[in-house]
Amino acid sequence: MNVIKAAWTAPSHIHAYTTTRVGGFSQGHYAQLNLAAHVGDDIHTVTQNRDLIKTQLHLPQDPCWLTQVHGTQAVQADTTTGTPDADASFTHQPNTVCAVLTADCLPLLLCNEAGTVVAAIHAGWKGLAAGIIEATVAQLGVHADSLLTWLGPAIGPLAFEVGEAVRTALLADCPAGTSAFQIHEEGKWLCNLYQLAHLRLSQLGIDKIYGGEYCTFTQRDLFYSYRRDNTTGRMATLIWMTS
Repeated sequence: MNVIKAAWTAPSHIHAYTTTRVGGFSQGHYAQLNLAAHVGDDIHTVTQNRDLIKTQLHLPQDPCWLTQVHGTQAVQADTTTGTPDADASFTHQPNTVCAVLTADCLPLLLCNEAGTVVAAIHAGWKGLAAGIIEATVAQLGVHADSLLTWLGPAIGPLAFEVGEAVRTALLADCPAGTSAFQIHEEGKWLCNLYQLAHLRLSQLGIDKIYGGEYCTFTQRDLFYSYRRDNTTGRMATLIWMTS
């Protein structure tokens, strides 16, 4: 199994990874390490893949999986049951695994410098525009300037074409984000999700920001991409702390 370990300055008891598509049991459009149960893949195979990452990453328990809806709901992972409609989870408890699933949207991990809280956020363009980062940070109970952020693999700035309506939505409460768009053709723009996330984090007072160097769309061998393939699997981005 091929995973990406977050490269950031988090305390040593914070564990943070993104899976790739490499090394699982899924076939066809979902090959190989699909971790999503909602995309049409065989459920038994998805369970095998989830068991594989639990074993190989030494997860202390099953992740808190979410039903992601491109909204602004963040749930407390250690008190949550089932798969709630939410796009972020957080915890102050050791051995609770927060996770989000993506295949072009931006997965974003947070922890504080003291290592007492962690969070995982699913931040596609709709979530960014709606304020999922801000809504999650508001629930963590720590000063924003104590937070570190790692930006996991998302669609890159040379591959994410959007129309005027999406651009307008993303700039509505982040006018500085105009620099994150490059005109592509009439009515079409190339959008830098990583840069938009940077700007929103900076507005909150978070300046310790890492990651953001991958492109799920162009790096076909490593990543699933919904925009590229439509029928496809999902990677997981996970974070937890040990005591």
